[in-house]
Amino acid sequence: MAALGALQTLAFVHTAAWPLPLLTLALLVWRLDAATPRRAAWLGWLYGTAWLAAGTWWLFVSMHRYGGLPAPLAAAAVAALSAALSLYLALAAGLYARWRRGRGLDALLFAALWLLAELARGVLFTGFPWVASGYAQVDSPLAALAPWLGVYGMGAVAALAAAGAVVLLRSRGRAFAAVAAALGLVAAAQLAPRDFTTPTGTVEVALLQTAVAQDEKFAAEHLPANLAWVRSELLRATAPLVVAPETAVPLLPEQLKDFAPGYWEHLQAHFAVPGRAALVGVPLGDFERGYTNSVVGLSAESLAPPYRYDKWHLVPFGEFIPTGFRWFTNLMNIPLGDFARGTAHPPPFVALGQRWGPNICYEDLFGEELARRFTRDEQAPTALVNLSNIGWFGETIAVDQHLHISRLRTLELQRPMLRATNTGATAVIDHRGEVTASLPPHTRGVLTAPVEGRAGLTPFARWASVAGLWPLLVLALALAGAALAAGWRARSA
Repeated sequence: MAALGALQTLAFVHTAAWPLPLLTLALLVWRLDAATPRRAAWLGWLYGTAWLAAGTWWLFVSMHRYGGLPAPLAAAAVAALSAALSLYLALAAGLYARWRRGRGLDALLFAALWLLAELARGVLFTGFPWVASGYAQVDSPLAALAPWLGVYGMGAVAALAAAGAVVLLRSRGRAFAAVAAALGLVAAAQLAPRDFTTPTGTVEVALLQTAVAQDEKFAAEHLPANLAWVRSELLRATAPLVVAPETAVPLLPEQLKDFAPGYWEHLQAHFAVPGRAALVGVPLGDFERGYTNSVVGLSAESLAPPYRYDKWHLVPFGEFIPTGFRWFTNLMNIPLGDFARGTAHPPPFVALGQRWGPNICYEDLFGEELARRFTRDEQAPTALVNLSNIGWFGETIAVDQHLHISRLRTLELQRPMLRATNTGATAVIDHRGEVTASLPPHTRGVLTAPVEGRAGLTPFARWASVAGLWPLLVLALALAGAALAAGWRARSA
């Protein structure tokens, strides 16, 4: 069972392998159908632990290579995180084995419990939805469901299809309705209107990929050269919008004066000219008010004060210290590891006839949070801009996984996504999830490409902007309740 969980993670990097998670999920259901509740919980926990460990093993790199945590402790931390987060799936598997009735509605019950487990992992304790099952379907027919149901809904339909196929085989056709329902949802999405948004114009952009090794990023001997390269590329770019990645300028403005006097003043003067704009990743704040992981927007429209976006969804241990875990972070050498949060409803950066919606690294993992910015279409971003630094994870699959996460966000919200990163993947993704331009990862360079802004709201943007993930939670509980009630009625008849 652990091998099945680990095997499915291939689809989160090689999207042509999207059928693989459906197969492994079906095999999991097959085993659960013949298991006691206790045994089923154990099988679900093994599947989930291997799935998460194989999908997030690169956390070891950040903790050991760059954080200085001894290798055994770093490996144990990854294993412990994977094991703890898999308890949700263990509970779902155990409940499925206890409540199943050997009927067609078992598939509906499994899909509902699967959805509840994924929602719990994605929301509780700030959430960690990396390698959520829907991300494996970004290039599959299920992707048509993204603007309707979002990534969790996609994962639930995949679970319904996999469980329905198993129950269909076991019950000799009595689960036909479950399989038909899953296939019908996908078919309906394929036949429904595909574009909920309209163009708002095209702007050429330049995206910087700094390729600074994480152990050099804050080193005094490397700072002058790295800062000079960022400033040079910001100033020489011919594209109207230039984007430099997360902490491309890794010093607070007061610290920057010692390394490069006049740095910000020079940039502000350059981008004060109409027709020029820039978004630059930089830490801001001070000891009294707290520090923020931020983006500064420079343009003729944003002079006094410049536009500022502060990261809202912080990374546990990397950007804030969970209660009771300071001892763990003290074992690592990670600078600026305890940030303050920004606002949950930030305004867009308005420049060049578009509304640019910045988000920093990990934040594009939470589509329901980005959807908050779409309450009113006339104020919603016409393009999303992700500024990332996943140099913490070295040359690993994290780069490809994060690109696929961004692609899923563009499908949910039908907005293009610009990705300006330190080590990759620096890319332009259109509103249909297609990568239209990209740089090779782990190389220094500038990607220049056109991007088309979009206006309008997808069904997902409409309901998630108002209610977050609550509709999916209510749906999952209702479906589980309906399946249980039907099973009990049939048993008592």
